[in-house]
Amino acid sequence: MSQQKYTGVYNSTLKDGTLSFRASITFNGKHIALGSFNDAKKASSVYQEAADVLRNTDYMIGSYSSSMNLPFEKYVSLINYRDKGMYIANPIYLEKKYFFYYLSPQRALKFDIEDLFYYSSHKIMQRGSHLFVADYGSQLSVLQRYGIKSYAVLGRDYHFANDDFNDFRYENIIILNRYHGVRQFAEKGFIKYKAVIHLKSNYVIGKYNSEAEAAIAYNKAADILIKNGIKKNFQQNYIEDMSASQYADIYIKLKISPKIYEIRV
Repeated sequence: MSQQKYTGVYNSTLKDGTLSFRASITFNGKHIALGSFNDAKKASSVYQEAADVLRNTDYMIGSYSSSMNLPFEKYVSLINYRDKGMYIANPIYLEKKYFFYYLSPQRALKFDIEDLFYYSSHKIMQRGSHLFVADYGSQLSVLQRYGIKSYAVLGRDYHFANDDFNDFRYENIIILNRYHGVRQFAEKGFIKYKAVIHLKSNYVIGKYNSEAEAAIAYNKAADILIKNGIKKNFQQNYIEDMSASQYADIYIKLKISPKIYEIRV
């Protein structure tokens, strides 16, 4: 069947033969799908709510109510289209130099406008405190997109300049420790770097003047432990902007804790 007595609602049939009701609306020449529902009255309610949102600027993001049938993600998309003239399927609201990606009515992530193309085509999902997107068949952490390692600890390895952990603008993300097993610390007013490797507990490899030295020290300690029979897949550090000869020179000269040599199977 075609159009029903409800405006903006159409019959459709799912693959298993179940009757479904699709709601859609046209605004400023753009046809927008609002979703499929198992009840015609609910689909009609979604259409009416969408029409109200698009025509009434009193509806803002914070006006959303859990009693509404219109899904929150679609609600955000409609408000952004109404206000900014750009329809984006994901729950994004545009500002001049940045945008908000709404995970819920209570939580919005802030990104630089340069990231709009990516997040308009990649849905952010949340599992506990873990934020990720599906990218080429695998899960990619949102933190990893900004150079934050999967093992990084907030406050130790990275922090947000304005203390807002929802603000992912590049200027707000401060990475303290880029390498595995490296910890930044202050000593007598100077920034130093400690290399630590974990077996059943943490072993201090040594303290170094540069982040790269500490990262190489970690690699060297891992090599020694493997040579001594420790069977563990240690994650090696890749040192950017360093030639193989420079790396080898530092690797040979670096001193590490004698305790590392003593660890055996």
